[in-house]
Amino acid sequence: MFKIAYYPGCSGQGTSLEYDSSTRAVCKALDVELVDIPDWSCCGSSPAHTVNHVLSAALSARNLAQVEVMGMDKVTTPCPSCLTNLRTAAHKMEDPGFRSKANALLDVPCNGHVDAQSVLQVLAENVDPELIKSKVVKPLTGIKIACYYGCIMNRPPELMRFDHHENPMAMDNLMTALGAEVVPFPLKVECCGASYGIPRNDIVMRLSGKLLDAGRDVGADAFVTACPLCQMNLDLRQGQINRALHEKFRIPVFYYTQLLGYALGLDRAVLGFEKLCVDPRLALGKIKQPAQAR
Repeated sequence: MFKIAYYPGCSGQGTSLEYDSSTRAVCKALDVELVDIPDWSCCGSSPAHTVNHVLSAALSARNLAQVEVMGMDKVTTPCPSCLTNLRTAAHKMEDPGFRSKANALLDVPCNGHVDAQSVLQVLAENVDPELIKSKVVKPLTGIKIACYYGCIMNRPPELMRFDHHENPMAMDNLMTALGAEVVPFPLKVECCGASYGIPRNDIVMRLSGKLLDAGRDVGADAFVTACPLCQMNLDLRQGQINRALHEKFRIPVFYYTQLLGYALGLDRAVLGFEKLCVDPRLALGKIKQPAQAR
C-alpha cells in the first residue's frame, strides 16, 4: 500500500465532483492510500499570483505546512493548477527571505520540504502497470481516445519534473494498458483558453474549438484529460462552441480516472458519467464487451 497526503482542491468539491470521487475510487482499487489534509484551503487558483506573489505562495504554503504537521513529505492533487501552485510555493519557500515573508502570514510555518505530485504521476511511478492490467475487468477495446494534457500539466519542465513537456505519454500509456486505441493527437499540450472563459469567451471558443476539430480529424471517439478547467471548456462549453463556430461537435470529454475506474469495474455511481454535459453513451457503446473482444 502506497500512502500519500491528498489535496482535493476547490474544483473537486464543486464543478468536478466526479473527478474527486473517481480519483479516490481508483486509488483505493490500486492500493494507493490518499490521506486528506485536515482543514485544507484554496491554493489561490489562477488569480492570486497576479495580485500578490507572497500571498499567493502563502496560500499554498499553508497546505504544505499541514502536510508537514501530518509527518508526511509528499502530497498529491488531481488538479494541474493546484499542482502548479503547490510546486511553485515549495520552490519559492527555498529562499530564506521569501520564506520569512510568507510564513509571517501563516499560523503554522512552512519549511517547503514537501514534494507535490499529480495523481497521474503517483499512478505512473508507484503502481506497477502489470497490477493495473491484472485488475482490468472491462477492457476499453474498441474506443478511440485522444489524450489531452493541457498546457500546465508538464510545464514549465524545470518546475513540474514529470513526463515530457511537449509530448507527455503517461495518460497515453495508461489508456493503452486499459485496452483503448490511443490516437495520435498533435495538440495534446495546447491551451484550451483556461480561465479566459470569463473575460474573453471568444478566446476559449477559438482555442477549444481548435482542439475539438483536431480530435475529430484524428478519429477520436472521446477525449480524456486530467484538468478540471480543460474538461469544463471542452465539455460544458461544447454547445457554445458549436453555436459560435457553426459546428456539430459531439465528443465526450472524460477524466482519465473515470475510464480507468470503468475498466476496473468500479461502481458507476462514483465515476459520475451522468455529470458530463456531452452524452458519453455513444462513445462508451464503442467499447466491446469481454466476449466480443475475444
